[in-house]
Amino acid sequence: MYENQEWSEQAVTVNSASLINKVYGIMTVGLFVTALTAYYTAMNMMPDTVAQLYTPAVIFEFILVLALSFLATKMSGFVAFICFLIYAVVNGFTLSVLFWTSSTTAITKAFAVTGGTFGAMCLFGTVTRRDLSRLGGLCLMALIGIIIASVVNIFLRSSGLDFALSILGVLVFVGLTAYDAQKIRRLAENGVTGGSIAVLGALTLYLDFINLFLYILRLFGRRK
Repeated sequence: MYENQEWSEQAVTVNSASLINKVYGIMTVGLFVTALTAYYTAMNMMPDTVAQLYTPAVIFEFILVLALSFLATKMSGFVAFICFLIYAVVNGFTLSVLFWTSSTTAITKAFAVTGGTFGAMCLFGTVTRRDLSRLGGLCLMALIGIIIASVVNIFLRSSGLDFALSILGVLVFVGLTAYDAQKIRRLAENGVTGGSIAVLGALTLYLDFINLFLYILRLFGRRK
């Protein structure tokens, strides 16, 4: 009996590591594809061309991320992965404008800080035994407030409010990263191993990373 229990515990550990490795592997591929697409677009396409295609691209990626968020579990792992890669490419296209509105130094610093912060919060969320559900709920409510305030600031054009929202945005996505990492760990501990679930988890962390990067970049100063 004790031997069987030991094998069972080892199997749970292997399955947990399998899902977590898949999630972070897929997320890393998505970030690489986005970065490569953004750089290639900025270096090889005219700003006017990107501007003409920008709005349709934003609408398409919004529809695609909603479809992935709600329908990923009904797709095969392969189809979900392909949809994720398409989203990563389109998002890279829209993010290419950063190379024209930001200095290379600011982008590099923001990316480095984002990578370090994101990695630390993922590690914290994965290893901590503290329940982060309440933190996740607070961050989601704060995010709604940020979105509303950002829309209002389009008309106010307050630099002070923009700076405050950038700081709050960083804090919100720091919290969401830890919360989402813990959520993925719990799925793994419950024996979830599906490919589509891994893609959905990767998409969640991918969005956390991208939004954290954008808010940090705003703090570094986007304008050249």
